[in-house]
Amino acid sequence: MVRPIRVLIVDDSALVRNILSQGLNLDPNIEVVGTAADPYQARDKIVQLQPDVLTLDVEMPKMDGVAFLRKLMPQFPMPVVMVSSLTQRGKQITIDALDAGAVDFVAKPTSNVASGLNSMIGELQVKVKIASTANVSHWKGHRVEANRPQTLAGSKALAESTDKVIAIGASTGGTEAIRKVITQFPATTPGVVIVQHMPGGFTKMFSDRLNTLCAMEVKEATDGDRVRNGLILVAPGGMQMKVIRSGGFYHVKCGGTDKISGHCPSVDVMMTSIAEHVGANAVGGMLTGMGGDGSDGMLKMKNAGARCIAQDEASSVVFGMPKVAYEKGGAEKLVPLDKIAQSLLNLLTEK
Repeated sequence: MVRPIRVLIVDDSALVRNILSQGLNLDPNIEVVGTAADPYQARDKIVQLQPDVLTLDVEMPKMDGVAFLRKLMPQFPMPVVMVSSLTQRGKQITIDALDAGAVDFVAKPTSNVASGLNSMIGELQVKVKIASTANVSHWKGHRVEANRPQTLAGSKALAESTDKVIAIGASTGGTEAIRKVITQFPATTPGVVIVQHMPGGFTKMFSDRLNTLCAMEVKEATDGDRVRNGLILVAPGGMQMKVIRSGGFYHVKCGGTDKISGHCPSVDVMMTSIAEHVGANAVGGMLTGMGGDGSDGMLKMKNAGARCIAQDEASSVVFGMPKVAYEKGGAEKLVPLDKIAQSLLNLLTEK
């Protein structure tokens, strides 16, 4: 019999600790081994109980979840799922937490709490299981990088590349992976479109944060935005995004809330549209993430003449989406995260 996933719950609310404990323990594959009311208790219980996964409240007294993560991950790297309230403050601090090493997050319900709780517990059960497989070893001894763009040298020729599109898909672990890739792009890089699995309300915060770090402009996509040199468009959470051609230009079309391949936004939706409207003028990159969203779309991109790559297992937090994209034949090779940016730029200029 497989040993259940050992979980430590950290939340300042006794009621929330109780709800999460009961909810997670309903899953036979999960065992809540302890709870903590603040990061100081959590630190002691991590040493004592050695949990497989931590669930961590975002806003707590004494030390917020982000400050705790920044201390925890370099010393005791472990998969962490944030449990966040959907306040404006909560949204921003949740993005900060993902930057600090959290694998994923679950939003606490703010309306229709009774039915919302059941949905949240179900989501948390799934994300705890995904988190338990995550590779977070690269956080050991990690130091926070300076907040300035580290763009790749020798890419000035890209200023003359027109009507090109770089498409990137990611899920679990993707917020950090995306940051590492796009902060290496020079300001003259062709237009970039990104789908990161994320609910509504968080993608604007995510985009705004990236915009402060990149040489390119980064924004949450709105319907009709042109895909152009120097601009990165992030699909809005909870909405599908396609790339279409209009005359001599490419634009994004945002709309529709149905889940495709299990997700909204879906990488498959974006990449399928690129196969249809951009073809050989596109390159694609599949980054860390659970499941197989994007693998069919990437294969369509390849069949339409696009060149595509995927992140390798060693540098992926979860080697799901890149693995499936590679095995289905859409991605032509697996590349370490720190080489993804240069590889995509090289594919743009290769004949």
